[in-house]
Amino acid sequence: MESEALQAEDVWLLPGWQNSDADHWQSRWQALYGYRRLEQHDWLRPLRGDWSIRLQETVLDAPRPVVLAAHSLGCVLVAWWAAHAAAGNEKLARKVAGALLVAPADTEQDSLRALLPGWAPVMMQKLPFPSIVVGSESDPYCTLARAQAMAHAWSSRFVNAGAAGHINTASGLGNWDSGHALLQTFQPRNGS
Repeated sequence: MESEALQAEDVWLLPGWQNSDADHWQSRWQALYGYRRLEQHDWLRPLRGDWSIRLQETVLDAPRPVVLAAHSLGCVLVAWWAAHAAAGNEKLARKVAGALLVAPADTEQDSLRALLPGWAPVMMQKLPFPSIVVGSESDPYCTLARAQAMAHAWSSRFVNAGAAGHINTASGLGNWDSGHALLQTFQPRNGS
């Protein structure tokens, strides 16, 4: 019987565009808890297809169900990947025990659409696994209303982080213990 607690190998960190710097909560979690970062081939010019393939390979290769902790563009990646790879594939969807989707980037905003070609529109479809979206009242890359709309479309629980900017290093969250507590609500499931 598997343990009810998350193990380090259960959790994959999915940074957004340009990766997460050393003081970002994702990097801190990696250092503190041993979680693994999904490395992408090109952090500066992200291609949705390439990023999706990396996520697909990671989930398929995992020996047990994983929990995804995504930030910004990583959240949009999860939605696209789930719609195309995991949706309709119950076995693959079962390999994800849950997803924490933090400060999703609204790639439909004109400013982001120009910087991140190929990432719009945001996939607005129910995710085939449990998820939590954390949004901010002062995120320059996604309004609170838009983050709530994404959570609704994805059938995710929504958490308002208050005026926390883009919920990144500049937000001054340190280890972001309240976010880690949300991550811990996902339990690994038996089977793959």
